[in-house]
Amino acid sequence: MEIKFTRCSTKSELQQILDLQHRNHLQNVDADEKEKEGFVTVSHTLELLTQMNTACPHIIAKDQDKVVGYALCMHPRFGNDVEVLKPMFVEINAVIPKADPYMVMGQICIDKEYRRRGIFRKLYETMKNSLQPEFTGIVTEVDATNLRSLEAHYAVGFKELKTYNAGGQDWKLIVLR
Repeated sequence: MEIKFTRCSTKSELQQILDLQHRNHLQNVDADEKEKEGFVTVSHTLELLTQMNTACPHIIAKDQDKVVGYALCMHPRFGNDVEVLKPMFVEINAVIPKADPYMVMGQICIDKEYRRRGIFRKLYETMKNSLQPEFTGIVTEVDATNLRSLEAHYAVGFKELKTYNAGGQDWKLIVLR
């Protein structure tokens, strides 16, 4: 098995991202799996995912033609397009100077069968290398109860910017430089 890391370039790849997202959405995984494996919070439409990809192509991991992992690139100009993410952009604007160009990692997910093989780390490495020097940091937030995801992010070098509450949940706003 050789995993290839690349930028998303086809509608089929976008659809596979959505399929992987759906399978790992917090509404579709039980409590035990949420704790052990993590989960994703946001559901995107194909239209929004396509617009985001046009602005800055997403990073994907592929096993032959199958998308087995992704890290979504969400340019800050999409800050008002996903209701649940609006508070995150308010918090980002409060802690990151306007002159500091950043990209938001809109969501990361690895197919269950491909976890614990270094794909998470490699997706971020590919994203960072693809975005620099245009963007000096990658910013994201993680549900404070998603300990699996938080540990994985800290392990690849993310640092906490702040913790805040929005929508009745605590969120960790983190950055990778």
